[in-house]
Amino acid sequence: MDAAETITTQDSTVDEWTEALAQSTGSPGGGAGSGLMLAVAASLTSMVAGYTEPKEHEAAEVAEIRERAQALRREALQLADEDATASQAFGAAFRLDPGPDREEAIHSASLDAAKSSAVLGERAIEAVDDLAWLATNGNPALIADVVVAFGALRAAVAGARTNVSFDLASLRSAGATLEQIREQHQDLWSAVERLSTALDRIDGLTARIDHRAAPTDSI
Repeated sequence: MDAAETITTQDSTVDEWTEALAQSTGSPGGGAGSGLMLAVAASLTSMVAGYTEPKEHEAAEVAEIRERAQALRREALQLADEDATASQAFGAAFRLDPGPDREEAIHSASLDAAKSSAVLGERAIEAVDDLAWLATNGNPALIADVVVAFGALRAAVAGARTNVSFDLASLRSAGATLEQIREQHQDLWSAVERLSTALDRIDGLTARIDHRAAPTDSI
């Protein structure tokens, strides 16, 4: 693929996209990677739901879980591409010559990047309940796939949390302190806290089913 051609999750092969990720350009970067991991988690959630034969009173819930997962897969890929675009602006801002214009560009790009990651993180948090339901009620033959899905979901949540936190801290380059940043951007600051809580929940859910997915560990 030509170096000037835009790489997206929609129009590029997996090989092309991951090759672009491997380059020292940052677009796509870790945030876009988090979006891709969310898409993987959503895809596996849909697969497990599809293999699950629900009891009569659970049929509607399983169908809704699969519908939500399929919609999330598409949205996650779009969010990955949006993050890649935000990363370009973020990198460009730091390459500007020192001065007020650079500080303003960093401030704007940092906020845009943080907001992009926060949206991705919120979508990932919303996906935890459906996967937790499948861990208990889904097809038991696919419990290993549930654990893999939790791993991908955890990567998405961890990536979003780290990126929001890092991007907020980048505002210090424009002269703000962390205390000022927390006061001025409480919604994003709170997003980091929610994502940290979600990580703990995912770890707990995974630990409770790991013995079913990897029984050889008990020998």
